[in-house]
Amino acid sequence: MDLLNMQYVIDDVPIEDLVRKYDSPLYVYETAKMEKQYKQLVKAFKGTKIKIYYACKALTNLNILKFFKGLGAGLDAVSIQEVMLGIKAGYDPEDIIYTPNCVSLEEIDQAVEIGVRINIDNISILEQFGHHHGEKVPVWIRINPHIMAGGNQKISTGHIDSKFGISIYQMPHVQRVIETNNMKVEGIHMHTGSDILDVDVFMRGIDILLDTAKNFPDLECIDIGSGFKVAYQDGDNYTDIQDFGKSLSARFAEFCKDYGRELTLAFEPGKFLVSEAGYFLARVNVVKQTTSTVFAGLDTGMNHMIRPMFYDAYHQVVNVSNPTGKLRIYTVVGYICETDTFGWNRKISEISEGDILAFKNAGAYCYSMSSNYNSRYRPAEVLIHKKKDYLIRKREEIADLTRNQVVLEDVL
Repeated sequence: MDLLNMQYVIDDVPIEDLVRKYDSPLYVYETAKMEKQYKQLVKAFKGTKIKIYYACKALTNLNILKFFKGLGAGLDAVSIQEVMLGIKAGYDPEDIIYTPNCVSLEEIDQAVEIGVRINIDNISILEQFGHHHGEKVPVWIRINPHIMAGGNQKISTGHIDSKFGISIYQMPHVQRVIETNNMKVEGIHMHTGSDILDVDVFMRGIDILLDTAKNFPDLECIDIGSGFKVAYQDGDNYTDIQDFGKSLSARFAEFCKDYGRELTLAFEPGKFLVSEAGYFLARVNVVKQTTSTVFAGLDTGMNHMIRPMFYDAYHQVVNVSNPTGKLRIYTVVGYICETDTFGWNRKISEISEGDILAFKNAGAYCYSMSSNYNSRYRPAEVLIHKKKDYLIRKREEIADLTRNQVVLEDVL
């Protein structure tokens, strides 16, 4: 989002024009930024055989899935529904990795029937899967390396208390299950969660992963997941992708030489690809001053963007309607019957009722975590592609809230 001639624009499209056209609140996504992030990751691993699987839980709109497919990405799916969305978006089943957690064998068998790659993260399911499919269906295995690579406990998934992955200390058990059922393991995977700051810590996790991989002779792919941190405000820390690419490429080349053949190095970025490409636009309903605080109350709430309340996530907020105004201090809140505070004591250009505020970094885990709490409608979504705007999801209406309800006419 740039300030051009005293007007905020997204890829040359004025934000206020978007609100006039599509109303508010509104999600807006910029494909130019997504493509830039994707190519940055590819460039960082130039010379290494890599495959990028977009972690679609971050943002599952079919148009976003189609866009990444066009760039050459595969899809990382964590539910059978995400698998189905991927197929609907045109992905080949073999380009979809299905990595569920705590699901039934019946759901996993659905994915087998579709033909996607199966990634298993617990011994119980691995054993049941082996009894049922044996050598007929190859699998990937997700390990837990027992490292804390991220900065937020709520989104870190590779530590010892995490529910995700099979502990590296359980590998002898895994080997017995595989050998007994004559199973073929084609991929080894880990995912430590978001907000990787220390490349050295993450590289230790990769050393653990590669050391584990030596025990599996039929591998085609090593999947390191993702978790690359993006900047949420000026001066914020972020993962140095170029430095990371240099360190990992050298380490992976050494591993492949020792392993005896070249394997594919896979990544599953979600936030890294779409976070900075997304903006959430909301209108100020009321400016309310109390004895200690000035609130900017919006026409949205935690039902549309829960990350600040759920993760204590920081999203930079700018006043699109008054870009050069005097800075004032506001607490930005929503209209939900909860304490839905987007940000405390923020310095924002002076706000008037009716102004449009824009939240940055709203591409990942914002719309996808939205709800109908307080029976509010979900917003519309708009895509900016090659400097043109396109509606990619309609704003909900009352019929969307009642569509699946069954009214007991003769009972109540």
